[in-house]
Amino acid sequence: MQSLAGKVAVITGAGSGIGRALANHLADQGCHLALADIDVEGLEATAAPLRRDGLQLSTHPLDVSDRDAVHAFAVNVLTHHGQAHLVINNAGVAVSQTIAELRYDDFEWLMGINFWGVVHGTKAFLPHLLSKGEGHIINVSSIFGIVSLPTQGAYNASKFAVRGFTEALRQELCGTAIKVSCVHPGGIRTNIARSARFYQGIDGRTDATKAAARFDKLARTSADQAAQIIIKGIKAGQPRIMVGADARFLDHLQRLLPANYPRLLGKLLKKS
Repeated sequence: MQSLAGKVAVITGAGSGIGRALANHLADQGCHLALADIDVEGLEATAAPLRRDGLQLSTHPLDVSDRDAVHAFAVNVLTHHGQAHLVINNAGVAVSQTIAELRYDDFEWLMGINFWGVVHGTKAFLPHLLSKGEGHIINVSSIFGIVSLPTQGAYNASKFAVRGFTEALRQELCGTAIKVSCVHPGGIRTNIARSARFYQGIDGRTDATKAAARFDKLARTSADQAAQIIIKGIKAGQPRIMVGADARFLDHLQRLLPANYPRLLGKLLKKS
């Protein structure tokens, strides 16, 4: 999909972070937009500066963990725009807690958004893409869908699941004109750390404010930079889109030391 002009892009989690940055850059590329988020105020803040002549834009308050709501969202998008070309399942949340202490309701909340939200978005739009015979599904995993860290068990589980789901989907659609990409961002400067359900950090501490500040220090890539990398990957039809030098480094580290990377990664984090 070399040119995105005139295409319809569907973006969940568009109210902030990478989702908002993607909306901005896709609009600049001439894409029409169907934007969704559970945060209505954030969604409007994203949409307001993008309302311009020649750009079709619709906003949709949406809880991606609600299957019926996502399927109704797909119907609304196709009714309003007539078609969809890019489906970017981006909405995500975080929980920081050891598996021993992790509550089931926190685990279910996170999986409902991070994993089931991707499944719902894919399943809701896939019949349309198959009937058109073209399109691109972009599912946002994480570098934590490649490596694991203590206190990130729930997040790791969701992002590894997104990766496996997306890679299987890509194989199933091989030979069709529908592209499938899995995105693996490293540390991106967004609000996800501040909006996380934080109980215990990697270092055993429970101060969410300090943890967010530490995340900001480690996160080297802005949401704007991330969006540009993702869009470049979409246009090139890349099956795996690694976002940030840290993501590329950790991907290589895991491949070189699949059993021993946690020990080295632990040492690197203690030095940071």
